[in-house]
Amino acid sequence: MKHIARKRFGQHFLSDPGIIDAIVRAIAPRPGQPMVEIGPGLAALTQPLVERLGRLTVIELDRDLAARLRQHGQLDVIESDVLKVDFKQVAQALAAPKIRVVGNLPYNISTPILFHLLAQVRVIEDQHFMLQKEVIDRMVAEPATAAYGRLSVMLQWRYAMEDVLFVPPESFEPPPRVDSAVVRMLPHAEPAAVDVDLLSELVQVAFSQRRKLLRHTLGRWLEARNYGGSFDLQRRAEEVPVADYVALALWGG
Repeated sequence: MKHIARKRFGQHFLSDPGIIDAIVRAIAPRPGQPMVEIGPGLAALTQPLVERLGRLTVIELDRDLAARLRQHGQLDVIESDVLKVDFKQVAQALAAPKIRVVGNLPYNISTPILFHLLAQVRVIEDQHFMLQKEVIDRMVAEPATAAYGRLSVMLQWRYAMEDVLFVPPESFEPPPRVDSAVVRMLPHAEPAAVDVDLLSELVQVAFSQRRKLLRHTLGRWLEARNYGGSFDLQRRAEEVPVADYVALALWGG
């Protein structure tokens, strides 16, 4: 029976064979690698991946799709909201120190998923995700650009990221109203050991009024914490490199 895409799950199913092939080539799966796919849907990406891997773990929230996927002999299906999945436990179940994570993420909750994975990045080897092109532009944005913001800082602190493939709306069924792209995310081997909550809080404060100089926002936040360092507050939030935010969080931590 044909599956009807469900709006509440943000379902847009990849259907372009050329794009699917390009994504698989970008991921470059090898036999036996422990890999987890988020939102396999109708298995357009799942099938070529599992053919190369031999076995694949998939996370699917839609009950009907999960039941269909369970009929595939080479898939281990986790029927769950991905935001409730403990990837450390998944890695343990796969007897792997690190896992590869891929997926066509639901665009309506893509940012929460990215932050959920950020908290569990120690068990992740790499990530390849299909996302809204605008979100990926923000993820990889350089300082002093309109796209540079909290998402840029929080993810660039922990990952090296690359926009690897543009995907037009007509590659999906039904077509989304936005352009899409695929991002490669490689965790840094030795990131600065900052307090993640502190970094998140100070970056959020900094970008709360991005058109104002930081002395009006972050300056007050630092003053309340008796900061005595030399952080330049005569800048706007978007002008501050990731390394400067990280250095400030290291002071606070």
